[in-house]
Amino acid sequence: MVSPSTSKAPLHSCPVLQVDIRPIRDIAPLMNVPQPFQILKMDKRRGNIVVSRRAILEESRAEQRSEIVQQLEEGQVVDGVVKNITDYGAFVDLGGIDGLLHVTDIAWRRVNHPSEVLTIGETIKVQIVRINHESHRISLGMKQLQADPWDGIEAKYPIEAKFTGRVTNITDYGAFVELEPGIEGLIHVSEMSWTKKNVHPGKIVSTSREVEVVVLEVDPDKRRISLGLKQTLQNPWESFAEKFPVGSVIEGEVKNKTEFGLFIGLDGDVDGMVHLSDLDWQKSGEVAPEDYNRGDMVSAKVLDVDVEKERISLGIKQLSAGEASAASGGDTAGEAGGIRKGAVVTGTVIEVNDGGIEVRIADSELTAFIRRADLSRDRNDQRPERFSKGEKVDARVTQYDRKTSRIQLSIKALEIAEEKEAVANYGSSDSGASLGDIPGAALKGRDDK
Repeated sequence: MVSPSTSKAPLHSCPVLQVDIRPIRDIAPLMNVPQPFQILKMDKRRGNIVVSRRAILEESRAEQRSEIVQQLEEGQVVDGVVKNITDYGAFVDLGGIDGLLHVTDIAWRRVNHPSEVLTIGETIKVQIVRINHESHRISLGMKQLQADPWDGIEAKYPIEAKFTGRVTNITDYGAFVELEPGIEGLIHVSEMSWTKKNVHPGKIVSTSREVEVVVLEVDPDKRRISLGLKQTLQNPWESFAEKFPVGSVIEGEVKNKTEFGLFIGLDGDVDGMVHLSDLDWQKSGEVAPEDYNRGDMVSAKVLDVDVEKERISLGIKQLSAGEASAASGGDTAGEAGGIRKGAVVTGTVIEVNDGGIEVRIADSELTAFIRRADLSRDRNDQRPERFSKGEKVDARVTQYDRKTSRIQLSIKALEIAEEKEAVANYGSSDSGASLGDIPGAALKGRDDK
């Protein structure tokens, strides 16, 4: 007789990660307590069954979340408890389901980290901004419960008005200034200083510092305000022009030597430029700069101040204007040797550079610089390199300042004037001449004289 066989009960195992939704360090409170489990896997050969309590909890929680979500609506205001805080926001328990309160929706003002405003366990009032019924994700907002500070922004911050604000953030391209909670404007790096053009904003302003600014532009749609810091101070070029009008004699330090002149440091932290052609009556622009070094103190005459372009033109040779008068035969009428605006003069090229050519006017020691744009009316011929030293050129006087003895010449202006004259003499409707015939006719007429 065969004794009846005895059977063993199958072994049920529940991995620690399947005990609860979140990892549990101590499972003692769950021991010997009846719990519902879901079978995940069965191994008949080994008599082993893998079960999960977590699956039951998640299923129950999903049903609960679905019921809660159905009761919520976008725009609804509810109370919640701050459950967790991250760099990008806070998770808020709405009573069985969590919603995300993003850092940008905590307040209208800039919030660098949610912990500045919130603490774990705190009960807060939030508005439901958005609900995704498929994923059960809920977006929350706190600032939506407050008035939008951007409403009526143009009336509050009119253009050119001055305000005081606090620097909240500094970047490579500028600094952000808080004008009031929730309202920030940007001072672009180009609007920070009249004279410091290539300096990092952090060397001009510092975080948390209060500064006075001027409103430059307001865009309510893009929620942007452009501010200016330099506009709270007087334009140094305007100040210079008021203090040193054209013809004034100033003194400054040679800050830099370039291929086209000297830069002189002046009052108000601005620079003035002495062009090569305005250094010396006798020496060419190629030789004259050798007499000057960085750090030298020099005197110069103010020739022109262009506030809009932030340029100050100076002349050193104009301090000895008597030499120019003597060279031109002591002209007392202010038209040196027949040089006057509109006159045609002949000059000898004494220097060629990328910006144009420098010429010495015939029968005098006067020199003038012809800019590249004035070398020809044809843009293809506005090339300084097509001229050579010693070459003679004809040009028209476009400007002559008796006070500063400054002369401006233009070959282009002469060509235009000659063409107008040719058209007037040879281009009448009765002549039947074409535009192409006019230059030839003009030249022939000149030869016949």
